[in-house]
Amino acid sequence: MLSWALIFLILALVARYIGLFGLAGLAATIAKLLLVVFLILLIVSAFSGALRGGTPI
Repeated sequence: MLSWALIFLILALVARYIGLFGLAGLAATIAKLLLVVFLILLIVSAFSGALRGGTPI
């Protein structure tokens, strides 16, 4: 999922450089959304591992 966020971030940067502002805004929004989802899943995974007695990363 992080790879998708990075792909959309690169797409947004390239589209911004070329001048496609609508596409750049959409790609940036998708990248931000995927990044937030990834971070939430990372935090949930870390807490669930700590509750089960696993060692932290």
